[in-house]
Amino acid sequence: MAAKSENGFTSREYSELAEIIEEIEFNQRKIAELIDRNEQLEQRKAEVFHLRSFRPLQREAINAVMSELDTLVVMSTGAGKSLCYQLPAIAMKGMNYAVVALPLFQGHIPQIHSIGLVVVISPLISLIEDQLAGLRKLGIEGAALNQSTSKEDVKRIEAQLVQKDSDLRLLYITPEKLAKSKRLMNKLEKSADVGALKVFAIDEVHCCSQWGHDFRPDYKFLNILKRQFPNLPLLGLTATATASVLSDVKSMLDIPNAVVFKAGFNRTNLYYEVIQKPDGDITGELSNLIKTRFPNQSGIVYCFSRKDCEEVAARL
Repeated sequence: MAAKSENGFTSREYSELAEIIEEIEFNQRKIAELIDRNEQLEQRKAEVFHLRSFRPLQREAINAVMSELDTLVVMSTGAGKSLCYQLPAIAMKGMNYAVVALPLFQGHIPQIHSIGLVVVISPLISLIEDQLAGLRKLGIEGAALNQSTSKEDVKRIEAQLVQKDSDLRLLYITPEKLAKSKRLMNKLEKSADVGALKVFAIDEVHCCSQWGHDFRPDYKFLNILKRQFPNLPLLGLTATATASVLSDVKSMLDIPNAVVFKAGFNRTNLYYEVIQKPDGDITGELSNLIKTRFPNQSGIVYCFSRKDCEEVAARL
């Protein structure tokens, strides 16, 4: 029998107790650090983006990305998906480390990592230009590589890609550009090697899935990302994805353990009402409804085809 101290503990029990106390103290220090850095993240959100609070699931999604977890975000249009990669991209400025916000994942405190360049893969150049215009107003360094980018800008951007301390925070590219440019892929690999490139964000990620309503063949090329950049997290964003589409996306991108954040689509500021379709002149009934219930107000009427829209618009 092992000898016990006057407190009734054996030497082994003392050793185990000491390990428990050490682990508790370590976790307490880490929690204090996380809270402190979370306050700094809140400050960046307010100072740079002029936002008072996070929208539902934004904080959690940012937390996952900055903990280097593959992440899928399903939020309705206008719910703030872009902040999930824009805020991590600039969180490094003025801070020694990026911030990992609470809550904790899987019962443990995630490791804290610095965040650098975020490459955003987006399908439409017009949307890219809109986002870049918004970033410029906020003073955030962003750029795009597409067929309209001048040779001088291409050279400048490529040089920034391989600089670890570059001011470039967000680089927007189309999936077609990534699929067809070996030069760009080589530059991205070098960017990751020097520690500059940290995250790939894939907008409209449902386009990866053949089960999705908007499948695009060039999105299938994105399955190369996990093979070429196994240590970088992928962030997929979409406003619409069924369970089967999400499963297909995980499989295609090779991110089977991705954390999924799916927000509700009910807009509390919208009132829904189903009205029985009348017999006879439907457009006339619609006109009466608008005049009696929504006089001098703006609204949207959805029809099945462009021709129907033109006819209804002419009648109204």
